[in-house]
Amino acid sequence: MMAIQKKNFSVLEIFQILVLTTLILYFGKTLFIPLSFSLLISFILYPICKWLEKKGINKGLAISISFSILSLFLASVFYLMLTQVITFSEEWHILRDKLSETGSQVSGYINDKFDISFEKQSEYLKNTINNSGSQTFSLIKNTAYSFSESFYFLLMIPIFSMLLLYHRQLFANALYQLFPAEKKGIIQEILIETIQEYYNFIKGMLTVYLIVGILNSIGLAVIGVPHPILFGFIASILTFIPYVGIMISSLLPITVSWITFNSIWYPIGVIIVFTIVQILEAYIIFPFAVGNRLKINTFVILAIVIIGGILWGPAGMILFIPFTSIAKLIADRTASLKTLSLLLSDGNLKEKQS
Repeated sequence: MMAIQKKNFSVLEIFQILVLTTLILYFGKTLFIPLSFSLLISFILYPICKWLEKKGINKGLAISISFSILSLFLASVFYLMLTQVITFSEEWHILRDKLSETGSQVSGYINDKFDISFEKQSEYLKNTINNSGSQTFSLIKNTAYSFSESFYFLLMIPIFSMLLLYHRQLFANALYQLFPAEKKGIIQEILIETIQEYYNFIKGMLTVYLIVGILNSIGLAVIGVPHPILFGFIASILTFIPYVGIMISSLLPITVSWITFNSIWYPIGVIIVFTIVQILEAYIIFPFAVGNRLKINTFVILAIVIIGGILWGPAGMILFIPFTSIAKLIADRTASLKTLSLLLSDGNLKEKQS
């Protein structure tokens, strides 16, 4: 395969670029977070738009149809999750009574083992609540800011996505101008392959999350955990965050099963179910559904998740992984980025340059 022949960047040059990029990403996150989501969404919808346009549908209508399909899919997922949450909330009073009972048992255990009276425990709890009351205003302010930020993202992401799709040729031509004219064919090849690879990657990942959600739900239902579909698909969705997501998502079903049945065996059962499904996902489901996905080593994935969380919060933990995959795809096909390709590789780097 053809590659862009340039002098390789040194490790120091790559480090300098990364530091500068980090500063830009951090201070510009209000723009870059919705723009990044929009770019990935446009990658997903581009093949659909292109197919519709080949059928004679004009560009604007093709984009509208593509977004309607995506919106219908997301609305269906949201509706299914909402019905599960409503069902769960209807039984909250039972869980609340169980939680109160468990709290009394824990308080009794503390009294017996550490000789701390119920009065002292109650006083400590009241002081904690009173001290936290001074932080209420700060909490309200942060909540309002988060709500307004989320509303801004929800408003801007569809707008950015549609504009990226509508003006895609303009942006592509501007990208070509950054490189010598004789490199236009290679840049176009990299751009098309990046979009196609990411589109196929997302299709495969959606299949993975669907299968994992079904298996989680079946496993939780078999051991008798309440609301298995809700917990099963929450765990599946949170696997967007590698390694950390499954641990976070398992806490709720573990807690609910322990409080509901007052037995340690049910939480152990939840852990076993999630462990088995994760093993199946890693060694069977993921390779089968995704196939020739981009290989990135585990150290880089963990580092990227942490860096994404520091720079952009939860959005960064989701976004930085696919962008790292795209960066590796470009680096694999660019001679001047061979060092970066090697750093991101899982140790089985294949030469794709000619």
